[in-house]
Amino acid sequence: MCALGNEEPPRFSFKQPLKTELLMIRPLGFLLGLLWVPSLAFAGEIDKADTAWMLISTALVMFMVPGLALFYGGLVRSKNVLSVVMHSVFAMGIISLQWYLLGYTLAWGPDTGYGFIGGLDHLFLQGVDQEANGSIPAVLFMMFQGMFAIITPAIIGGAVVERIKFSSFAWFMVIWSTLVYDPLCHMVWHADGFLLKRGGLDFAGGTVVHISSGISALVLAYLVGKRKGYGRLPMPPHNLLLTLVGAGMLWFGWFGFNAGSALASGGLAANALVTTHLSAAAGLFSWSIAEWFMLKKPSLLGALSGMLAGLVAITPGAGFVSPSAAILIGLLGGLVCFGGVRIKSRFGFDDSLDAFGVHGVGGIFGALATGIFASTLINPAGADGVFSGLASGWHLLSEQVIAIGITTVYAAVMTFVIAKGIDLAMGLKVTEDVETQGLDAQLHGETAYQN
Repeated sequence: MCALGNEEPPRFSFKQPLKTELLMIRPLGFLLGLLWVPSLAFAGEIDKADTAWMLISTALVMFMVPGLALFYGGLVRSKNVLSVVMHSVFAMGIISLQWYLLGYTLAWGPDTGYGFIGGLDHLFLQGVDQEANGSIPAVLFMMFQGMFAIITPAIIGGAVVERIKFSSFAWFMVIWSTLVYDPLCHMVWHADGFLLKRGGLDFAGGTVVHISSGISALVLAYLVGKRKGYGRLPMPPHNLLLTLVGAGMLWFGWFGFNAGSALASGGLAANALVTTHLSAAAGLFSWSIAEWFMLKKPSLLGALSGMLAGLVAITPGAGFVSPSAAILIGLLGGLVCFGGVRIKSRFGFDDSLDAFGVHGVGGIFGALATGIFASTLINPAGADGVFSGLASGWHLLSEQVIAIGITTVYAAVMTFVIAKGIDLAMGLKVTEDVETQGLDAQLHGETAYQN
């Protein structure tokens, strides 16, 4: 069990904005404040070290988006690599604008009264400026959260690559972000959120990001259907070196994803960084060993998949568990996801790049593991899991199960409705001719490689 030394208690607020006290400002300063002069914007309340760390963390999470693009891009056939990369690249543009216009206020605006959605107080980022939100500027908090909003719908694309229309997926990302991601973000992380007030724990996105995207990916894969020749024709990755580069970017960026969710520099961020790394390493190890034992040959793709499984599994508990628990979570997470990616052949769905098998299954396992291993010795703002809190721990585990259930049902139902609507309006799947010739040339007018 890891103790955080003699420093001040770790600050963690489940990512919710913290209320700040009003300042006594001289009249001249007040008038200048109305003009929003940057250099005078509540600098006294903002901690420079925390702000510097959150600036870096925001950039690290943004770096994960092209990392996801390369990770996915290397796994498909060469005729479709650019179409897959475009899913992530376009998300950086369209979801950033959605977050500015509407997403942030739905996720983080004042609760409308039931703990499910925020109000419209921050429409077009109204009122989101350099005033302190905790110990960092509110506008920085907004942007850090925005990076999570960008990558989540991009993950879903991994289940339907090589056959979904780009226009349809673009619409899907915007509508899904508005109707699924933003409400879940509010329920799980906002101070008045329904699931947070019940007592569920999600440090950095096990439910909000991974379960929601994994379950939605499964539903969308069923609705779009299989790739032409799936199960009959070989469809090996065209460039595992691209996948390796993307995986490295994801591992590197995940330090901002998890450790940045402490919202401050200090012991809690350091613990989250360590647990993140150890779980990823353990997942890489266990998946490779399982593959070595069952298939007789450990593969690079298996090692990278295990690494990703470890990262997904530790995400909800990174700031609540010890390094020792993180290793166990990673080891088990790698094995659970190793099995998770193999069920698609039994149930007959084409989850092309295992978005459900890794993110959905890994997210569910990680949320349950948080309910088992969470400890107030690591984060006093949390709760004790089964192994730490005895009777009180069972309550946390039950709340984790409830959060998983609500997230799963909500994401599945809403994804079905959204995808069905788009399918009726414009279709989801490309024609067989386009699929045969390749989406890069047919949908984007370009190819990744010149013959």
